[in-house]
Amino acid sequence: MTKNNQKDLLIELTKQPAESEWVEFKLNFHSTEEIGQRISALSNGACIRNQSTAYLVFGVEDNTHSIKGTTFRAKQYKKGNENLEHWLSTRLNPRIDFTIYEFDYDENRHISIFKIPATKNQPVEFLHQAYIRVGSVTRKLNDFPEKQAKIWKKNAGPFETEIAKDNLYTADITKYLSAETYFDLLNLPYPSTQKAVIDKFINEGLVVKKSAYAITKLAAILFAKNLKDFDTIARKSVRVIVYKGKNKVETKREQIGSKGYALGFTGLVDWIAG
Repeated sequence: MTKNNQKDLLIELTKQPAESEWVEFKLNFHSTEEIGQRISALSNGACIRNQSTAYLVFGVEDNTHSIKGTTFRAKQYKKGNENLEHWLSTRLNPRIDFTIYEFDYDENRHISIFKIPATKNQPVEFLHQAYIRVGSVTRKLNDFPEKQAKIWKKNAGPFETEIAKDNLYTADITKYLSAETYFDLLNLPYPSTQKAVIDKFINEGLVVKKSAYAITKLAAILFAKNLKDFDTIARKSVRVIVYKGKNKVETKREQIGSKGYALGFTGLVDWIAG
């Protein structure tokens, strides 16, 4: 998402009549635990309200929705020696793929936005406790069994059929995915036209065509040229650590894959063997 897109998102969110189960505004940071609770509550609330995404926005005044800016820089903040983003994600169950956007609205106003996917099939817990938004207040989900039941009743499709990136043009498919790798691995001749490539991807469930094209999570996680192009699966990059000795006390070397699994597998094996 570009900086202009992020600004447009902020403006659209401030047009909401009030905070809700899936949108919360804050001016400044109070604690890491509070953010974890809010992520749980907003993800669960978005699920109940049939919203695909929830938002926790730092830098906007609650009552007026005025863009004031914040001193909180979420991506740079650390909890102990751990990045906040990683600290939060390892304490959420299930580990939803939230995304942090940070940008300067202007030279005087900094904004941090947590983009939080709605949970599917089960409530999101933070430190073994699930939360929910009731209007603009965060409460424990256990106190609202009817809301808890609604989440459990939601039926999600399989991971591989979910959308990783949508609103795409024809050229975007081969921009983000390595079509060559797909055809090479299957020992198929590469089609003579881009349309034939995309038609094959549609038939295989790698791409979906509605009003525009969309790339499924299966296609992205296997054939992405760069997993960071896909917010919802960026954290699923392969990570390999070589330790000194027989314990995990000292790291010898480390590699985090940036490509889809099928595309990057050979290079990763070569790195391990090297």
